[in-house]
Amino acid sequence: MPQDPAPAFEHPKPDNSVLLLVDVQGKLARLMHESKAMIAQQKLLIEACQALSVPIVWAEQLPEKLGATVDELQAVLLGQHPIIKSSFGCCQNPELMAAIEEHAPRHVMLAGIETHVCVWQTAAGLCAQGFSVHAIEDAISSRTSDNKQVGLRRMQQAGVKTSSVEMVLFEWMGNATHPQFKTVSGLIKAAGA
Repeated sequence: MPQDPAPAFEHPKPDNSVLLLVDVQGKLARLMHESKAMIAQQKLLIEACQALSVPIVWAEQLPEKLGATVDELQAVLLGQHPIIKSSFGCCQNPELMAAIEEHAPRHVMLAGIETHVCVWQTAAGLCAQGFSVHAIEDAISSRTSDNKQVGLRRMQQAGVKTSSVEMVLFEWMGNATHPQFKTVSGLIKAAGA
C-alpha cells in the first residue's frame, strides 16, 4: 500500500497503474446519464489497458439483483472474472483490495457507476489508504448529471484527480514512439473519441 499519494502533476505509467471497473451492470447501466457514450469510453479504456499491459480489476455489485456487467464490456474482458461485492465502496471487500494490492499500484484509475455512490465511496476509501486516485470523467456516470457533478466535486475535495480516457492513455504512453502508440491511436480512432 502506498504511503504518499502522488502529486497532481505526476503522470501515471502502465507499470504503476491499475484500472478499477465498478458496477457497470444490467438495466441500471443503461439508465446512466449519457450511458452509451460512457460505455463506449469504458470499452476503449479496457482495450487500451490490455494493449498497454495495465491490470484491470473488475467489480460487480450483487449481480443476482442488478444483473451482470453489460455485454459490450464483457466482450472485451474475456478471460477475466468479476469480483462480487455487497458494499457500495470496493475497499470494504477484502478480495477486491487484495486484487488491487497484488499489482502494487501507485495510481488507481476509476471507471464505472454511480459517480456519487459506489465510485465516490471507492475513491474515498482508496484515498484514505494512500493511493493516487483518478476519476476518469467520461468513463463514470450517475443517473442524473447533477449527481455526477456532486460526486466529482466531492472526490476532488478529497484529493482525487480528474481525467479523461484519452488524457490517461496519452499519459501512459508519454511519447509518440511508444511501442503501442499506433495500436492505442487506432483504438481511439475506432471509438470515435
